[in-house]
Amino acid sequence: MEIKLQLPLTAEKVAQLHAGDTVKLSGIIYTARDAAHKRLVAMLEAGEDLPLDLQDQTIYFAGPCPAPPGRPIGSAGPTTSGRMDAYSPILIKQCNLRGMIGKGERSQQVIEAMQTYKAVYFAATGGAGALIAKSIKAAEVIAFPDLGPEAIRKLTVEDFPVIVAIDAHGGNLYDQR
Repeated sequence: MEIKLQLPLTAEKVAQLHAGDTVKLSGIIYTARDAAHKRLVAMLEAGEDLPLDLQDQTIYFAGPCPAPPGRPIGSAGPTTSGRMDAYSPILIKQCNLRGMIGKGERSQQVIEAMQTYKAVYFAATGGAGALIAKSIKAAEVIAFPDLGPEAIRKLTVEDFPVIVAIDAHGGNLYDQR
């Protein structure tokens, strides 16, 4: 079943999602990879305000390529999510991060945080970055520009294709192999 979902996410929206659901996301998502995650968590630990409000937001683990002429962004494929596993539980718990998009399995600590605080992990298709970029209508760097491709970007997306890989109820596509 395909679900069209308007962002931002809420605990109620997350509760309706189940592992295996195909979803098309529309609204705002943010890109952030491991270097940006490390900075965000360091800021939280230092008691500093973050450069963006993550309440009910979705982070896409991606470092997009430069935009070609006439496009808001270049190829924007997912990166391996495990590199964010040390940081994701903190962002889920302290910031109420609701959604993550990437590829690959997640640690038990991330899965437990997702279940406790009602978050969801979506899988995007690796190797399909050029196709995924067609769903991105606007992109702007909003934090850590010194990180280049790994800077945090605010993306406006329309019908961004993902699959619920791990839901807030304990459903996990990776366990079904």
